[in-house]
Amino acid sequence: MLGAMRALLARLLLNTLALWLVAGLYSGVYFAQGADLLDYLVAGALWGLANALLRPLLLFLTLPLNLLTLGLFTLVVNAFVLYLVAQATALEVQGFAGAFFGALLLSLLSLLLSWLFRD
Repeated sequence: MLGAMRALLARLLLNTLALWLVAGLYSGVYFAQGADLLDYLVAGALWGLANALLRPLLLFLTLPLNLLTLGLFTLVVNAFVLYLVAQATALEVQGFAGAFFGALLLSLLSLLLSWLFRD
């Protein structure tokens, strides 16, 4: 039980760190003026929740498009999920292109951070 809580907290912190890095590196994704640590944590938690619950459903529903595009439509699904998270938090994205490139960068940074901080 304690190990699962620690893993969940670690994932929340990694998601938050990845969102913070993307907001600092890419001008198409940023946090609203005056956003504080709680806003970053909420966005990180919602990003993790959306990736765990909503993204698999969207990937299943778009399976024919994913097959036709050899998996590239997954990038569109990731952008849509980031756009939805931005609508519910202090995170801001500049249109679909901002969400698309932001989600791509976020995925790469999350992968890198997961590799760096694995047990």
